[in-house]
Amino acid sequence: MVQNDKSNTFKKLIDRLQEDSWQMELLISGFAIFGLFHALDPIIIEALRAQFEQNLTFVSVLFTVHFCIRILIFNLMVHVLMRGLWIGSLGMRYVFGDIDFDQLNYTVKFNNFLKRKVGTFDGFISKLENICSVLFAISFLLIFYVVSIFIILVLGMSLNADIPDWSVYLMQIVAVLFLIGTFLTFLDFITIGFLKKKKWLAKIYYPFYRVFSILTLSFLYRPLVYNLLDNKYGRRISMLLIPTYLAIYFLFQITYKSSNFITPETVGHSSSRVANMSNYIDEVQKNEKLFMGEFAIQSTVITEPFIRIIVPINKSIEDSLMTFDPGLKPRNDNRGLKLNFEITIAGAKTNHSVATEKYIKTFEKKFHFKIDTTLFETQFVVTSLESLETYIATKGLAEGKHTIEFLSMKNNKSKELVSIRKVPFWFYKE
Repeated sequence: MVQNDKSNTFKKLIDRLQEDSWQMELLISGFAIFGLFHALDPIIIEALRAQFEQNLTFVSVLFTVHFCIRILIFNLMVHVLMRGLWIGSLGMRYVFGDIDFDQLNYTVKFNNFLKRKVGTFDGFISKLENICSVLFAISFLLIFYVVSIFIILVLGMSLNADIPDWSVYLMQIVAVLFLIGTFLTFLDFITIGFLKKKKWLAKIYYPFYRVFSILTLSFLYRPLVYNLLDNKYGRRISMLLIPTYLAIYFLFQITYKSSNFITPETVGHSSSRVANMSNYIDEVQKNEKLFMGEFAIQSTVITEPFIRIIVPINKSIEDSLMTFDPGLKPRNDNRGLKLNFEITIAGAKTNHSVATEKYIKTFEKKFHFKIDTTLFETQFVVTSLESLETYIATKGLAEGKHTIEFLSMKNNKSKELVSIRKVPFWFYKE
């Protein structure tokens, strides 16, 4: 049955739901806060994994989702606190009634000031009700804003993608129109609809408004926006949104530094004097938020008669190998997001093993390992879709501190080696 939004029955239903909406708000806020806190870590881990795999698309999506979750958690927690204050105020009103300033026995000057500034207790409860209801709605409106900004940024970056020569001029025109539309939409947003109020500006802005309302999905949340902007109280809230959240963002960037010499930048990468945990396999396995660096060995302290080395494969390494040996470059680059409908048939012959063998040999020719001053020959094997593995014997290695270095041949015409990363370790015989 389709409801008529102009019928008296429907209006009565809306009025009744409006009166009882605080119960639904608290219920939704409580469940949402609980669920969102549990969603933070998995999303951070997946974002770090995507960053490790150099999957910039997933990184952008997941960090946007993470930002949206933080906004929701902050807003909903403030909402729950304000609703708690509102419920407590209702209980206090039931017991004590309204504020009786005459009973306080203050001077006339203070009495008049408090009556004017504090007002009635019912007025205070009414303000709390308005703040709670608007804050709850704005929490979800902000998510739509963030999603819209993300879509615009993605579309903007996609205009810089590789395109056929015949469409260069067409894409340049599209890019210019897109930039103009983005600027006008942003200007209209921060001025709360200024471009819609001036007749000649409105004519210019109208086609951009129609297009960008689709691109930003604003047609989904437009009623919320205009219902917020059609009164003075809502406009004030809208003007405070961006400064408030910018202030909150900068507030969360405040950190405490305990040293002038050892900082997050210092321990960001391993060197002969810095042991970053991302270069040790046992540390990576213990911490699900930690991913391998350029390469990793088994531990900071090695007691085995060998050093295990794992090199994670990513886009930058693969690109460098194809530059080093152009013959390695395939006809079709199958990296990136793909729909995989392939069916593997048992016993089917493929040329994958030939390509993989050539890939590993090129890797062994380009990349080398050195312990202190000794260069080692290595033979790698594929251990997973994401890494290559090899071992170096520790026979003849003196006990104590050593440095293992990951090096790359500058190009296939020169034998000059360039250092990529140095990792310290200690060797002690069992």
